[in-house]
Amino acid sequence: MPSYANRYISSLTRETYALILAGGRGSRLHELTDWRAKPAVYFGGKHRIIDFPLSNCINSGIRRVGIATQYKSHSLIRHVNRAWGHFKKELGESVEILPASQRYGDEWYCGTADAVFQNMDIIRHELPKYVMILSGDHVYRMDYGGLLAKHVENGADMTVCCIEVPCEEAANTFGVMTVDESKRVRRFDEKPASPTSVPGKPGTCLASMGNYIFNTEFLFEQLKKDAETEGSGRDFGHDIIPAIIEEHNVFAYPFRDPGYDGQPYWRDVGTLDSFWEANMELVMPEPQLDLYDPSWPIWTYQEQLPPAKFIFDNDDRRGMAVDSTVSGGCIISGSLVRKSLLFSNVHVHSYCQIEESVILPGAKIQRNCRIKRAIIDRSCEIPAGLEIGYDHKVDKENGFRVSKKGIVLVTRDMLNELAKKLKQQEQDNKRLA
Repeated sequence: MPSYANRYISSLTRETYALILAGGRGSRLHELTDWRAKPAVYFGGKHRIIDFPLSNCINSGIRRVGIATQYKSHSLIRHVNRAWGHFKKELGESVEILPASQRYGDEWYCGTADAVFQNMDIIRHELPKYVMILSGDHVYRMDYGGLLAKHVENGADMTVCCIEVPCEEAANTFGVMTVDESKRVRRFDEKPASPTSVPGKPGTCLASMGNYIFNTEFLFEQLKKDAETEGSGRDFGHDIIPAIIEEHNVFAYPFRDPGYDGQPYWRDVGTLDSFWEANMELVMPEPQLDLYDPSWPIWTYQEQLPPAKFIFDNDDRRGMAVDSTVSGGCIISGSLVRKSLLFSNVHVHSYCQIEESVILPGAKIQRNCRIKRAIIDRSCEIPAGLEIGYDHKVDKENGFRVSKKGIVLVTRDMLNELAKKLKQQEQDNKRLA
């Protein structure tokens, strides 16, 4: 028989509507988000970032979910329709896409709070008792049931999900909460230069994860009030939270990983370096983010593909991958892949060496290439003999982007421009000859 606690939490999740904010551009990922929103960026060999908050909802028992989209949302919408379009509305479950559609005026979504405000009629139609607002561009695993239960136990009007991070890491980066001993929020600072430490934990602060729970009617009241406030940025961190903490019950909920004693896994893969690092963590023997855990699967859309294939076993041409993750449909043909993550349908031709790299779906690496500490975007075809990541001066001359930590990003547009440049150089050399 289910325990009372489990039944109690399941009743709360049934009364909850989750809205995932997935309209962000992710400009710090540069060309990786030229043609896709940040939540649609690939991650972990076969997933997209949006799959993580969606899987957390479904695994937590929250099966009424809206996804607010805006910036270059085609690939995101296509993925959600393919991966998450099987839910049955008649069974009280749905994953719906809510594109910016000027429902309350002439503006598109103007901030996180405005994105929710413009969908109030849709949320109201669902008749939820609680509304959970989630960021769509972070990678983590979390059971939202405990968060909901604590929200109700505290008699909170709003609960902010947060994570303990070093103050120096949060400075100028995260919204930071100052709380009392009961975890009630007494102050909220958006990206402060000197964050306030948690009581009893000097050097550690509570950083907002961008995940919130509201009592539904309270949320609607605050959104209407904010929409009428001149000069508001229509943002939860900048405007809503600072305006309500004095007179209303706003609590912090520190995120914990029940199976891990240290800081729980939560990654904002918002830069090329953090994106590369988070993917590289997955090829470790025992990564903190366990994608192999059957008790908390990360659901996604995936094609029906043949197994990965490694061919040739000659001394000068051996197909092999070491300390790597290789997805279905990949062919490693007489090349060495070391400490790398290959997404679906990657084809590495002979005599190549790939190290510490993230290769996105459908990429083709022609013969005699050497690639190190790089991100190769979807469907790129790397020409034969090209070296990437060994000489950053040459990488930049080739039109590739080099990050602060020396990670090289290569996209199809960059390769097309390089091909034009090389062709022009060839024509110029012929004329000079």
